[in-house]
Amino acid sequence: MPKETAVYTHGHHESVLRSHRWRTAANSAAYLIDELRPGLTVLDVGCGPGTITADLAALVAPGRVTAVDTTEEILSPAAAVAAERGLDNVEFITADVHALDFPDDSFDVVHAHQVLQHVGDPVQALREMRRVCRPGGVVAARDSDYAAMAWYPQVPGLDHWLDLYRRVARANGGEPDAGRRLLSWARRAGFTDITPTAANWCFATPESRDWWSGLWADRTVGSVYAKIAVEGGRASTGELAEIAATWREWGAADDAWFMVPHGEVLCRA
Repeated sequence: MPKETAVYTHGHHESVLRSHRWRTAANSAAYLIDELRPGLTVLDVGCGPGTITADLAALVAPGRVTAVDTTEEILSPAAAVAAERGLDNVEFITADVHALDFPDDSFDVVHAHQVLQHVGDPVQALREMRRVCRPGGVVAARDSDYAAMAWYPQVPGLDHWLDLYRRVARANGGEPDAGRRLLSWARRAGFTDITPTAANWCFATPESRDWWSGLWADRTVGSVYAKIAVEGGRASTGELAEIAATWREWGAADDAWFMVPHGEVLCRA
């Protein structure tokens, strides 16, 4: 089996986890919820800090959830979230989605949120997710689409941010415009019963735009993404500081609005 070749563009800086911890099954996996019921087994691929994982575990209890990510670094806080919520039906292990260490037909539901945009071979990842899903089960994937993001006011610095981010992500082996490609990738992975949908996050209240602009400002100068952008010769520290300042300028506008579109696929195994 091929192994992961891509570099995770964001890393696990506090500004990244600030975003990830906000995610819930309701705001990030609503298209999957109707498929869940008590007693099912779930594989959560790329669980991150575990907030969606914990929601899934509560929905399928007493069924079990196996949550995987690439490093112990992120699995420890994810396990802490499950423990804080009193969930004893979750286990956390390291894994590579390109070569999952599980037998065929192991899970009723296999879920991945914001994962396929970061992996080296998303079609192979979906093939593995399909392999470990039981016949009649579902494989669910959701990814944002950077090129389709929209905002107002049209501050030019955010155009620079978007162009830079997409170049850095692709140089790392990922595909930042993954949302629009999920249906194609699922078909190439062998799925024939696919329900494709789309959904958005919108940040337009004073609190949400302050949060969104602040985490991207911090991520732009302090995360692994910033280090990779500079070391790869794609931006200077000065450029990144200017982009971060633009994020804060945008977030301070009374009429600021930002939309993050997502593609979704629900694939019947």
